[in-house]
Amino acid sequence: MNYSKQLSYTYYKTPAADFEGMLDEVLSQIPDEGVILRLVCWCAPADNEEYEYWLSLYRRRVREFFMDRVPGFELVAQPPLGCGMVLEVHTYYPTTDDVVFYKKFEKHPYVLIENPSGRFLFASGFHGSGLLENARLQAESAFGQLAALMESEGFTPSDITRQWNYIERITGKDGEDQRYQSFNNARADYYAKDQWTNGYPAATGIGASLGGICIDLDAVKSTDSTCVITPIDNRLQVAAHAYSSDVILASGHKKNSPKFERAKSVELGGSKLIYISGTAAIRGEESLEGVGLAKQLVVTLENIAQLTQQLPLRHIRVYLKNPSDYEETQQLLAEKLPETNKAFFWADVCRDALLIEIEGIAKLSK
Repeated sequence: MNYSKQLSYTYYKTPAADFEGMLDEVLSQIPDEGVILRLVCWCAPADNEEYEYWLSLYRRRVREFFMDRVPGFELVAQPPLGCGMVLEVHTYYPTTDDVVFYKKFEKHPYVLIENPSGRFLFASGFHGSGLLENARLQAESAFGQLAALMESEGFTPSDITRQWNYIERITGKDGEDQRYQSFNNARADYYAKDQWTNGYPAATGIGASLGGICIDLDAVKSTDSTCVITPIDNRLQVAAHAYSSDVILASGHKKNSPKFERAKSVELGGSKLIYISGTAAIRGEESLEGVGLAKQLVVTLENIAQLTQQLPLRHIRVYLKNPSDYEETQQLLAEKLPETNKAFFWADVCRDALLIEIEGIAKLSK
């Protein structure tokens, strides 16, 4: 299995129109090739009632479109910048050694790939129940769903290589408790059920305007001694899971650090793929405050350069706190990363001082 070469990440975009029209347009752009592992769709509902309605339409349309090969899918309430809708498609190109299973656990469709190198799980759409509940209860619900599916397939928490966490009103509060910190406490409780001898997952924890708490993940259970999965640190930053209490807010009198690595690499089949976690203008453990968008972007890219191990940065998501920064950011990144696939979203970042966050995929197949 050539993990890097066989995995592909692509954006499909469409101008603003009605939700169903945009959805049909981006789905029609997907080529009929490979195994679709995951769809991530970004949109801008007006409120949670509209979000839930659109999610039901999305769920129905995906099932009609893919029939007996339904991938995992996620609907993210982060307004796309520069277009009306973005669909990110994760695709796998199988060989004769691969056996692909399209499965469903309760309400969650997912894809499982088995081959001589191991078992590879791609799952999405773990939504905390009750959009009116506090972040702690939503996170516990989402992790409960995630845990049940993984356990049914024989995976443990430490098999997660990449995790995406979308958190409505991430820096907002439920009473006195910051929602992101409540999420981090629930994540720490779930992760405490396993031994993390090879680092935590690469991860993004990013704000969403609506939709509660949603989680997606990739997991690997390797049976191949040549498969090497490695956490990657940034010498310019303190590891997020090692943050001091000085930069962590209390929630329910608990201060668990964010349990993720700055990046994580998967080497298999003569290739390497690096999952770059959500990265921002943090040095040590402190945010760069009052320096403006352009400087924060430069520092963010310097941090990412510490993680890519000189592999090309193929694909990025760019999250902007202020939509007014879109044109400047687009121009700067066109100059600095002309060959990289990009999409831009209006989303709150986990600290008030941070204006931009970038995550991505770096890879080079032999």
